[in-house]
Amino acid sequence: MGSAKLVLESGQHPGALKDNVCSPGGTTIEGVAVLEDKGFRAAIYQAVRASTLKSVRLSQDTKPA
Repeated sequence: MGSAKLVLESGQHPGALKDNVCSPGGTTIEGVAVLEDKGFRAAIYQAVRASTLKSVRLSQDTKPA
């Protein structure tokens, strides 16, 4: 929640904010690299997309005929 608030309030790209907290060769960037390697970003994108599509289908099912 804090990270999302920072993105909204700062106007900076999330990647730039990540770069501000990740030291080159440090522990945080090592963890980020593993998340990227394992497809974390794609998994989040797909989960949000699936949820959105399901929401659309559900809203269509509840419309009166």
